[in-house]
This record gives sequence, C-alpha cells and structure tokens, in this order.
Amino acid sequence: MIIAAPIVSRLLFRSAKPGRLVQGAALALYGAHAVRDWVSRRGVRRIDFRREFGADGRHMDRMPEAVRIAEIGLLVDRLNDEYVPRRLPRAELARRVDEELTSYIASITGQRVETSAEVRGFTLMKLLAPFALGACDVLSGDVALFRDTGVFEPQVIAHEFAHRKGYMHELEAQALAYLALTASGDPVLVQAALCERLRAHLRVLSGGSGEAFRELVGRIGLRRELRAQFLAIRPVPGPVGRSVERAFQSLYDARMRLTGQNGLSDYDRGFTDFLFTFERSRTARQRPPAAGALHSPVPAVVASPDERVH
Repeated sequence: MIIAAPIVSRLLFRSAKPGRLVQGAALALYGAHAVRDWVSRRGVRRIDFRREFGADGRHMDRMPEAVRIAEIGLLVDRLNDEYVPRRLPRAELARRVDEELTSYIASITGQRVETSAEVRGFTLMKLLAPFALGACDVLSGDVALFRDTGVFEPQVIAHEFAHRKGYMHELEAQALAYLALTASGDPVLVQAALCERLRAHLRVLSGGSGEAFRELVGRIGLRRELRAQFLAIRPVPGPVGRSVERAFQSLYDARMRLTGQNGLSDYDRGFTDFLFTFERSRTARQRPPAAGALHSPVPAVVASPDERVH
C-alpha cells in the first residue's frame, strides 16, 4: 500500500493525491504497529549466548576441515536411517515450531516470549533479497516464506520466528532454531534441523559455488528423496541470475557487517563453528549433545511459565 497507492491513484484518477492519503494512512498504521512491538520487545529477557552456550558470534573455535568431513558422514548416515517423509500443512507446522521455540527459550530465560505463528507468502523483502528462503520484517515482525522449502521448512520457519522474538542476528537465529528443533523430539522437526546442519557443511566446502554444492550432494550418499530436496533448495541460476544474486548478496553481507555480524558466513560457517564450540565447551551452562555423536540435546526443564511477554 505504501509503495503502490500513489502509482495506482495516478493511473486511475490522474492524480496522486488520493493515493498519498492512503499511503500516509498505511505508513501511520505500520509505524504504530512497529512502535507497539518495539515497546513489547523491551521486556524480553534475552539469552546470553556466551554464558549459556560457551560461544557467540565473536567467540567461536574454527571447525577443522577433517572434523567437518567426518560430521558430514555422521549426518548422512543418521538422516538416511531416520528419514521421515511426512509433511505437515504450513499453518500447523508453524504453530508447532513456535511452541517448541518458545518453550526452548523459556527453559533458559524463565520467560515465555509469546508471538504470532502467522507466516505470509510475500513481503517486499522478496524483491530486496531474491536469494533468501524467507524473511522477517525487523520493524513489524511479519514473517514470510517465499517458496516451498520441503524438508528444510521447519528450520526456516524457526529461524524467522527467532527473529520475531527479538534475536535479529542471523547466527543467533540459526542456533536457536536448530537447538529448539533438535530438543523437540519430533522426528519431522529434528530431521529439518539436521538437514540444515548438513547443508551448512556442504555450503562451506563448496565455497559458495552452486555447481560445487550440487556435485557434493551427489557424492555424499544421501538417499534419493533427500538428495532431490537438497538440490531443489539451491538451484543453479543462469549467468544473469548469478550476477544479480552476487550483487544482492554483497549488499546483504555489508548490511550484516554494519550491524555487528560476521556477514553471510554466519549462515553456514559461523553456524557450524558455533555448534562445534558449544558441543565441546566446558563452560556452557546448557547441556550440549554428546560430542561428535549428533544426538538430540536433552531439553532443560522449562521454568515457570507465569511470566509472559506478548
């Protein structure tokens, strides 16, 4: 409405004035919702990642390549053995993911941060970051998924919902989504988290090349059903598409760095380095999964749910 109203108004009425009135009303409504959400989020008790997990965006050990390759083998074996073909409708899946994420965060902070489980199909972010799978509007909290992400969908939704709950850094959202889903015990959710962990490893080894990523997926021994979904999640664009994608990724990487993050590497290398550090940490207050075994972490006892932030 903000962008289109003046254009439509000029086409229909040969005057932008009615459109500007609509534009102003839409801006005011959007601003009011953003302010309300910002005020509510000020009451959120945030997780101290360094204290709870022994790692954060600035304090991680680099995962050796040999360990990364060995972990790929473990992940492939587990995903092949425990493959779950079941899919849930997106609305039901979003509600389930939101509850697991809310409970996991509450188990650490003692505070249930309750937010909407609505997922849209489009936001303007799709035009600004065409390579993204989904997005969360920083101001309004609107979450959108841009396409069907198959087996990865629970992880993608959990990642965007972590943003909605106030964790705006990509590494934090990746980590919270993974830890909440693996702690859930739900085979569909656990599978999604492990697939994202495997995908992150493959992205690191492929150096950002779509062709190299596809070659690795074909060589690691994934069962046919999973292999098809890994290839679908990262299609290889044509020459023009690659140029556009590189340009947008460079801009997004710069934006991330300006906000105190490590850039796009937080999605894959940072994410896997974080888990590598956490699972071997002697200072983390949270209980990590058994080192190198890729077992689901045991969820902590959820603290009193009486205090709620809506």
